[in-house]
Amino acid sequence: MAIPAVEAVLQREMLVMQPADNEFTRRGGLETFFHKIVMIRNNLRVLEQKVNASDKLSEADKFDLHQYITRCYGSLTTFNILFKNKDDQFRTGAVDRPND
Repeated sequence: MAIPAVEAVLQREMLVMQPADNEFTRRGGLETFFHKIVMIRNNLRVLEQKVNASDKLSEADKFDLHQYITRCYGSLTTFNILFKNKDDQFRTGAVDRPND
């Protein structure tokens, strides 16, 4: 369910990433930033489903790919501080991920 007030804030808010040495500053829309993070998660889910459904990969290859996917989910947990709702947060284990 979309919350119009929150959407309006996200549309006008900017994310500024500035390194300590001020050499390179990157600006971007906060809504775009969240969208890209969520799209990474969604693409990982699709990849995981395709790995599971593949009949061309050996079980060892599937296991190896699942290890990489799990590590990617683990890296995404860094962004959990940005999500107030626990259901929106990233999880590392397939058991913990919702079935959407």
